[in-house]
Amino acid sequence: MLTRRGTTVDHAALREAVGAVEDPEIHRGLGELGMLRDVTTDRRGTAHVAVALTTPTCPLREQLQADVTAAASAVPGVTGVEVSFTTLSDRERLALSQRLREQQPVRLGAETLVYAVASGKGGVGKSSVAANLAVALARDGKRVGLLDADVWGYSVPQLFGVRRSPVALKGLMLPVDAHGVRLMSVGFLVGDGEPVVWRGPMLHKALEQFLTDVHWGELDVLLVDLPPGTGDVTLSLLELLPRAALLAVTTPQVSAQTVATRAGRMAADLRMPLAGVVENMSTLVCECCGERTALFGSGGGQRLADDLGTELLARIPLDAALRHAGDTGVPVVAGAPEAPSALALSDLAARLPVVRRSLSGLALPLSVVR
Repeated sequence: MLTRRGTTVDHAALREAVGAVEDPEIHRGLGELGMLRDVTTDRRGTAHVAVALTTPTCPLREQLQADVTAAASAVPGVTGVEVSFTTLSDRERLALSQRLREQQPVRLGAETLVYAVASGKGGVGKSSVAANLAVALARDGKRVGLLDADVWGYSVPQLFGVRRSPVALKGLMLPVDAHGVRLMSVGFLVGDGEPVVWRGPMLHKALEQFLTDVHWGELDVLLVDLPPGTGDVTLSLLELLPRAALLAVTTPQVSAQTVATRAGRMAADLRMPLAGVVENMSTLVCECCGERTALFGSGGGQRLADDLGTELLARIPLDAALRHAGDTGVPVVAGAPEAPSALALSDLAARLPVVRRSLSGLALPLSVVR
């Protein structure tokens, strides 16, 4: 078509550009997913693009509109973009769900590494470490998933500032995306403040579904935030993830380190390799002068690493930015990347590829975990 300015819009190029835009939750092109409807231009060079959403209440509609607009605007001759939305039919949703299930084993691949983030007791900041480590890895270009398996003490929705349910496609759930990380948590399925009172068999089934009925897509790393201790939920998860590596989190206190040792030895009994130890709240950083105080003592992380025969990977300080991040729902590595805690967490993320080389043979295709 010839626009008013005399520039021809290549319709094939326009459709190809828009079709390559990824759905922000499925992470695949709109054309490939069958979500791209009409693509036309008028005499003024305005591109009219119709997209079918997975659900009428798609939470990322605005992001998708912006991405489609940017892709279409980059095509020569396009002077404006108008995006309209419809919704996939029930039949189309079912077909898409089946297609994603069929392709999931290929998409996950054997290169996905799984780290189970564990602690012996609560209150050591395990979830905060897992959340910020996930964001740091994502900011480094990795494709990262975070499974919040701390069923009774779930905190991922708060740490990421997300308060919405995952999109469901005929029995297949799509992870919730935030700060570049694909998230799944029991907290997305219950109301704010609502307790989870599930018993053992129900918990086991729910956790199994989080691994097999969630379209994680292509992942480089999956982090699993385990509940504290060595109870049924932890054992069930470690059985479902037989080739994961344990990342143990402790504080410098002797009491925390002693209890964390039990979690590490449980992993050893299950023949689960150890990725290393993280000492959280190693020091308290003064907000005014930057002076560091060993508020909870010192040496717990190194003692735990020595007891378990592994490496102390990081010592994470406690600072005001980290506390503020937990309250506001913006992980500190994203909201205050120059804070001492954020720098230490980013350094931990940078060290994990080194650990990866020592964990040869541990790559886990999640699709075969049953």
